[in-house]
Amino acid sequence: MKRRRFITLLGGVAVAGPCVGRAQQPAGYRIGHLALAAPTDTPPPPPANWNAFVQGLREAGYIEGLNIAFEHRSAHGQPELFPKLALELASLKVDVIFARGTWALAAAKSATKTIPIIGIDLEIDPVEAGLVESIARPGGNVTGLFLDLSELSGKHLQILKEIIPGTSRVAVLGDPDINAPQIREVERIAQSLSMQTQIVGMKNATALDDAFNTAVNWYADALIVLSNPLTLAYRTRIAEIAAKAHLPTIYLYRQHVTAGGLLSYGPDLPDMFRRCGVYVGRILGGTKPADLPIERPARFELVVNLKAAKALGIAVPEMILARADEVIE
Repeated sequence: MKRRRFITLLGGVAVAGPCVGRAQQPAGYRIGHLALAAPTDTPPPPPANWNAFVQGLREAGYIEGLNIAFEHRSAHGQPELFPKLALELASLKVDVIFARGTWALAAAKSATKTIPIIGIDLEIDPVEAGLVESIARPGGNVTGLFLDLSELSGKHLQILKEIIPGTSRVAVLGDPDINAPQIREVERIAQSLSMQTQIVGMKNATALDDAFNTAVNWYADALIVLSNPLTLAYRTRIAEIAAKAHLPTIYLYRQHVTAGGLLSYGPDLPDMFRRCGVYVGRILGGTKPADLPIERPARFELVVNLKAAKALGIAVPEMILARADEVIE
């Protein structure tokens, strides 16, 4: 059941409309795609994200098989492979690298100082991480879309408190390194709400069962899943384990909820990927990454899965349902 969709402008720049049919446009651009999982991997990344990226390229006048080709490099769920994969793309002298996530971005930045890099990252501040000089003028070969809004993790705690008023112990699933800003904010907000938190680390997919066992043995009332490439790639498995553990869980992206999770609050991820496609198109059209400001996500949404709520024995308050952008029944 569709609810309302609202748009929050956090920053960004206006981009020219579609520019198709440019006769002067040379053919044969190669786009390096560096990700934890490629579209053909098992489990695959959310297909809506990749499709949105391709749509953004189309809006900019670039179509696979016509004037662009992809060089996919997947780490297959193993972040330690990224440096080698990034060097492979650099050695191929691709025209631009689309790097997805903190690990991919860091590896691409280390591999080349000349090839433009369009990144999407949902955990770090690109200035603080040393990837760019400033938000308005990145100044090097990296730009893209970033979400360093750690306060969203605190918002998740508040939503859990509304749905399950007695919540006092919340486990937090994420990577202690990549998710450090989110973890700090969760702990800060938890203290103000008189709640306790327990960080359950996940460095790879094999750590999932141990992480949930830790949460259950700690008698967690609920779980927050932080944003990183691993938690998104294994969204279906995480939803299954959370349901089996009878652990109410909140996420950042709707893809977790459509995979069976309870609820999410965060940015419209496909829209961010579409904007990345537009940015890659602008790079191929001659714009330098140093001149493309970092963009923030423009759309945020609350999604609730009533089927998951019923299985957990949770009656979602009408106030939450009224605020939801989508309710899955």
